[in-house]
Amino acid sequence: MKAIEQHYQNLIIGFGKGGKTLAAYLAKHGEKVALIEKSEKMYGGSCINIACIPTKSLIVNAEKHVPYAIAHQKKDELTAFLRAKNFDNIDGLELATVITGEASFVGPNQVLVKQNDATEINILADRIFINTGSLPFIPNIPGIEASNKVFTSTSLMEQAGLPEKLVVIGAGFIGLEFAMMYANFGAHVTLLNRGAEFLPKEDQDVADEISKVITAKGIHLLNEVNIIGVEDIAEDQVQISFKDKEGEVIQLESNAVLLATGRKPNIEHLNLAAAGVELDDRGYIKVDEALKTSQPHIWAIGDVNGGPQFTYISLDDFRIIKDQLFGGDYNSLSKRKQVAFSVFISPALAHIGLREKEAIEKGYQIKVATLPVGAIPRARLMEETKGLLKTVVDAKTNKILGCTLFCVNSSEMINTVQIAMNAGLDFQTLRDTIYTHPSMTEALNDLYALI
Repeated sequence: MKAIEQHYQNLIIGFGKGGKTLAAYLAKHGEKVALIEKSEKMYGGSCINIACIPTKSLIVNAEKHVPYAIAHQKKDELTAFLRAKNFDNIDGLELATVITGEASFVGPNQVLVKQNDATEINILADRIFINTGSLPFIPNIPGIEASNKVFTSTSLMEQAGLPEKLVVIGAGFIGLEFAMMYANFGAHVTLLNRGAEFLPKEDQDVADEISKVITAKGIHLLNEVNIIGVEDIAEDQVQISFKDKEGEVIQLESNAVLLATGRKPNIEHLNLAAAGVELDDRGYIKVDEALKTSQPHIWAIGDVNGGPQFTYISLDDFRIIKDQLFGGDYNSLSKRKQVAFSVFISPALAHIGLREKEAIEKGYQIKVATLPVGAIPRARLMEETKGLLKTVVDAKTNKILGCTLFCVNSSEMINTVQIAMNAGLDFQTLRDTIYTHPSMTEALNDLYALI
């Protein structure tokens, strides 16, 4: 069967945040655009379907002590609603078309799309934007592929039943979020950390505080673990074998295993070599400051370009590309300022800038302040007194170098700090600002008064 021939000014591969926003913008500004998405279950991208939104939905309901079955149903209803809305938002535009199928390059300007009904569409495009995101990295552990009880973050959330016992392999931020979430639902969780240290990038006082909180939640944390293998031993049981830091072999039984072992670029079927698109040494698409690949008419947006893997970074990638195409000053990665992040454990961890040890390594003369969350009136009122606030200030310039907030509402509070840092304000601005009362943000008065 001969492929259908089509031509578009703009072709976007992947329905992620940056790609869908760009598609809508182009169509509304008079340019014809096609948006290709491999699966009808992924309209709107990873965030809506398998990442930010469904995980946060489950986390919120777990904290409210909603039964897992009901929380799972709420999550599915929410993602289905958002998925349909996102599809309509693009496909309903006169100059935009959503094409469902698997895309692979045939040449620098040519992409072949294979659809589920065996239809093939041969698309020629003047500009191409790759927005295919990332996938869970699967480590080479014996028995993983044969097991029916080993899951990724995506496949575990698809399970309607709550495992009584869950083992999480990987103690990074994804592993922490899932460990805390499932513990809040009532599962017995063991967290296996390959490294000798827990959260080695964090300052020791912050890591210790997080460790204290997850331990109090009943999560069993084991450091310096070397996984030997995984084996299903019953219909609802799986056995994980590992060596501890003394080299002793330990066997642990569970109902499910979550692999939280990192991410990899989602490029397997794109045939990038045919387009002449180069990869970096980590396997991500290599881009310049303008987010252009080795082909100047092809851009890479979001996770797939190897930048920070957050939805709001993909959105910011859109802004950079939009200003290139339509005129504007924000047209390069060099224009991007400090970006905060949040990890939605309970309480949430939020951070921006340099940690204390990083500032010291860079040679700054610093002032450091820490504030226990129990000292904050709003936290007392909410009965959420776990955690720690910490900030690092340049002793010479009074500029804020970094801030870590491990407390309730930290994901909102950190945005205030980000604005102050990116505006180049002295720490005294946050110290002396009048905040509403009682609020968590007013704790910044007290934190920066300690400098």
